[in-house]
Amino acid sequence: MKPFSRRHFLHLGAAAAAAPLLNLRAQEGGGKKLGIAFLGLGDYATKHLAPAVKATSNARVAGVVTGSPDKVPAWQKEYGIPDGNVYSYGNFDSIKDNKDIDVVYVVTPTGLHAEYAIRAAEAGKHVICEKPMAPTVEDCDRMIAAAKKAGVTLQIGYRLHWDPYHLQLMDALKTKKYGDWKSIEVGNGYKVNNFTGHNAWRIKKDMGVAGALYDVGVYAVQGALYTAQVNPISVTAKKSTDRPDIFKEVPETYEWTLEFPGGRKSDGFSSYGRSGNYVRAELEKGKIEISPAYGYGGQKGFTPDGAMAHPVVNQQALQIEGQIAAILAKQPSRVPGEMGRRDIGVIRGIVEAADTGAAVKLADLGY
Repeated sequence: MKPFSRRHFLHLGAAAAAAPLLNLRAQEGGGKKLGIAFLGLGDYATKHLAPAVKATSNARVAGVVTGSPDKVPAWQKEYGIPDGNVYSYGNFDSIKDNKDIDVVYVVTPTGLHAEYAIRAAEAGKHVICEKPMAPTVEDCDRMIAAAKKAGVTLQIGYRLHWDPYHLQLMDALKTKKYGDWKSIEVGNGYKVNNFTGHNAWRIKKDMGVAGALYDVGVYAVQGALYTAQVNPISVTAKKSTDRPDIFKEVPETYEWTLEFPGGRKSDGFSSYGRSGNYVRAELEKGKIEISPAYGYGGQKGFTPDGAMAHPVVNQQALQIEGQIAAILAKQPSRVPGEMGRRDIGVIRGIVEAADTGAAVKLADLGY
């Protein structure tokens, strides 16, 4: 049995305290704004992450790395990016000489995360890598090792660790406010019909790895783990595809059961063909649930005390502010590479269990 680390617990303050804590950390950094270069200019970086930087007090968009030169003018106009801070994937390594850029945020398809996170670290830049961290645990180990060798931080883009609904859930389970949990259910999926354009990579094994499991499924796995507050010890799983004409390289749906110490279990699923968006747990003193749970907003939740009530927040802005604050204050991250590695360990276990039809032991999760 490996409980969550004390370091992780230290970052699970009450939701109401989240914003003041982030502002305090920004002040501890002396008001300095770190320059972020976005590597990969897809929808998420363009429509959510970069605009969110404008809402932070400690970060600014300083550069871009892209294989699509046609996207550069709009970014330069919006964020005032000079020509010298525009990079291609070919000349990316020269970013090491650019003192205007402190952080590289990797927002590529999953299959490219390890390569560019490692190259960014080797260039002496702090790294934020979108979820899921990488295709394999071995990739994660290489990323962590590269960051440590270079003396830079490696953090994962887990925005829900700044969402007040999820913070309330984490705190309730950490403190056992309603007693310990008895069972957990998680699910994240939706029916996707169009896998062209910016969605095409999601069903390719080289870039998307295992389809929905490596996309929306990461949130469900995370939800189970921070609700359980302890790591699982084994997993059983199955995979299925109802539209083989579309899903030729990856399954359409994964379903799994995580077993935890003491025999407690968590059932979960992820899918591009089945809808669901929730995390719920039966507790000794009732039920806690967030549904919908994993979107950029619109969360609804309840506890044995009644409905959760929180203001709308900009998850990405809080995430980036918090991650930059940790760098400036030289404090541990809420969402370090080791957490991402643990989650990939669980996800690889799900894939193996679905492939073999046998239970897979989850060892060496590390975090």
